[in-house]
Order: sequence, then C-alpha cells, then structure tokens
Amino acid sequence: MGLWAVVPVKERDRAKERLTPLLRTELRQELALAMLEDVLTALAASSGLAGVMAVTVDPAARRLARRYDARVVENSARDGHTSAVGAAAQLLRAEGQNGMLTVPGDIPLVTADEIEQIIAAHQPAPSFTIVPSHDEGGSNAILVSPPDAVPLRFGVDSFFPHLRAAEALGIRPTVLRLPGIALDIDHPEDLAMFIRQPSLTRTRVFLAENAMLVGPPLAPARL
Repeated sequence: MGLWAVVPVKERDRAKERLTPLLRTELRQELALAMLEDVLTALAASSGLAGVMAVTVDPAARRLARRYDARVVENSARDGHTSAVGAAAQLLRAEGQNGMLTVPGDIPLVTADEIEQIIAAHQPAPSFTIVPSHDEGGSNAILVSPPDAVPLRFGVDSFFPHLRAAEALGIRPTVLRLPGIALDIDHPEDLAMFIRQPSLTRTRVFLAENAMLVGPPLAPARL
C-alpha cells in the first residue's frame, strides 16, 4: 500500500479567529479556503503520494477537496486538529497504508517540491520526519511510518514534544526546515510575512482582490 497525505480542516465558522483584528468573518472564511486550495494544489502535484485525505465536515471544504480528487472523511473532524489526525492515522493503519504525511490547511507557500523533499528524506519504517514552523514552535508537516507509529499532539509548542515522543519509541527523527511549509498563517504577523513574499498562490490573489496588498502590511481590511 502507499503513503497518504492528511489535511484536517476546521468548520469555516471557526476559521482563523486570531485574524479577527484584520478581517471580518466572511473574509476569514474565504482566506481559509484560498489557503486550503494552495495546499491541495501542492499535494495533488506531488509524486510519491498514494492519495490525499481531507478530514472535515465543512461543506465548502468538502467540495474543494473533491475538486482535487481528495478523499473526504469526517472521523473526529469536530474534535480538533489532534483528534482528526489521530483518527486518520488509525483509519490508514487499518487499511494497511504504509505511512501518513499530515499538513495543515494554512501553509499557502507549500510546494510540490517541498512535499517531495520530505518523502525523499524519510527513512524506512518505523520512521518519523518533521518540518517545524518558522519559529520552531509548531509542527507544520509530519511524515510517520506506519501511520500511527508515534502519538501526535498538535499545538503552539508541539515541535520539541514530537521529537521527544519519537525518540521515546526508539525512532530517530529526521528534521527538515522548508520555508514554504514553515509559514502557517495564524496571526496578523504571519499574514504580514506572507504578504512580503511574492508568490503565485491563490491566497495572494485573494488578498490582492480584497485590497490586502495595498498600503502597510497590517492595515485593517474590513471589507
């Protein structure tokens, strides 16, 4: 069997609440979908993946995922990032899949090349490969073989605990630092960092269409 990518996606009414100072609800929801589309685009173009799975109950996210031929499941989708990924890992293990690559839906600068770098660096099972966020707090991509070989627990400071969890099981983690994957957009400062980096992404098009690329990077845009 193969390696599957898993993307947990919140319901849109809970999307990007930390960006409330910059964007009203409708724009936060649309931004979340634009970022998800960039992530799905990169995964769909990556060689080495047997498939892509979106864990979500959000109707718009489900429709978007299916446009990219992603499998949509609801297992623990309402129970938070950690539970959604854990349920996906159990499902993939039960199906006999070799590994799971999990990435969030808010890393719009991710590229197919970066995904393929993770796959190329991954060691034979049991193995664990991780890409931290730009501040080395979060875990922005994890490839684990078998899918449930290491218990995962996501959060603001999950990177070093994930390293320790793998090592406790006798698995030496492989750490990659990849700039596209490293930038997850949770806070206004993250959005400012994204804006300063030219890209051919759906997210950048969305921001341009909504006047977020005009004036100071953090200028409020309540359109």
